Amino acid sequence: MVKGGYVYILGNWTGDVVYIGVTSDLEKRVYQHKHKLIKGFSSRYSVTKLLYFEQYDLMETAIAREKEIKAWRREKKNKLIISTNPQWTDLAHGWFEDSSLPTAGSE
Repeated sequence: MVKGGYVYILGNWTGDVVYIGVTSDLEKRVYQHKHKLIKGFSSRYSVTKLLYFEQYDLMETAIAREKEIKAWRREKKNKLIISTNPQWTDLAHGWFEDSSLPTAGSE
């Protein structure tokens, strides 16, 4: 079974920090970031707001795209976010009302 992947961009609430990641389960990963279950950059800088994502059929393609975006200057990353989310709203708003996702483990 071939598993696809997502490239995603998270930001903090002031918009001055962004994080680019890749995952096979976007909803689970965003939950982990929002609840600071992943130690490191995103929890340290409160990067919990889903600003942008792309879905791919192959994880390898998603990983390659993540690397491409990470290499960009901040201005180009901002333009990518604005292309689909001009208000920088949290695209995951309302996803976790029932908090039914697991709270432990990582990908």
